[in-house]
Amino acid sequence: MLARPMDVLTMFPVRKTKQQKQAFRDAVQSYLEALDYPVTIESGSWGSKNVVIGDPKNAKYLVTAHYDTPARLPFPNLITPCNVVPYVIYQMFVVLAILTVSVALDVFVVSLGGIRSHTHWGSSYIWIICLLMFFGPANPHNANDNTSGVVTLLEIARTMPENQRYKVCFVLFDLEEAGLIGSASFRKAHKKETDQQIILNLDCVGDGDHILMFPTKKLKKDRKKLTSLYKACGYFGPKSILVREKGFSVYPSDQGNFPYGVGICALKKSKFGLYLGKIHTKKDTVLEETNVNILRAALTTYICCDS
Repeated sequence: MLARPMDVLTMFPVRKTKQQKQAFRDAVQSYLEALDYPVTIESGSWGSKNVVIGDPKNAKYLVTAHYDTPARLPFPNLITPCNVVPYVIYQMFVVLAILTVSVALDVFVVSLGGIRSHTHWGSSYIWIICLLMFFGPANPHNANDNTSGVVTLLEIARTMPENQRYKVCFVLFDLEEAGLIGSASFRKAHKKETDQQIILNLDCVGDGDHILMFPTKKLKKDRKKLTSLYKACGYFGPKSILVREKGFSVYPSDQGNFPYGVGICALKKSKFGLYLGKIHTKKDTVLEETNVNILRAALTTYICCDS
């Protein structure tokens, strides 16, 4: 039983197997129903199960986060959403690493008397490595990815005034780590409503002072909807919430499945620019409660101020 949203960090740190996800969903459903929210579990593609809190048909806003956790990787899933050069270089490094390991495995198997793959470049092992990256052993620490998003969503639901709840529906997506499957299923089931709704997607918001909002291309072209996002922005001591409206930006997450999606994440700053690191490794242990509180206040105010 959850006493408060932050308990997810200690009670359900890994949500990867069917049993782990079911235990988490049961606890969340009990917690939210005690707050008088209607909770529905919607089944989707590939066995995904989304937790829908509120009325998705009549809400103007969706506040979302994925609750599944990733497999453990030997290297972090480094993301530089505002800088294309290091982003491309790192992705090339990952591809090169996979190819190198695949070829090494191919050579090793041949040395033991096995049969070399038909391309002579270890192609069969590339698929094995990629499958392990998605479906391998669970990462034991997922504080930022995406316990931070789950906790923030639950905090917003907890503090949302009852007379404002009709404006918003909360959705916890499944199988984001396997390819945005849960959110794609939700989009398919609620296409008419989500054609107009603003989706505020919380993904990795717990570690970093620079909280950015990444609107989709269609949202950027809608000046009224885009301008409204600035109501949630501001500076909070060393931390800030800002909209990334211009320049290169790419943040791969569930908001990409919706016309008016907004990806929200917390980033750190280095000489190479803003970045997200440590996720998908055992070093993902930081969830700053200050970030949760800032986003809870900012997004609650943003939704409530909309007349």
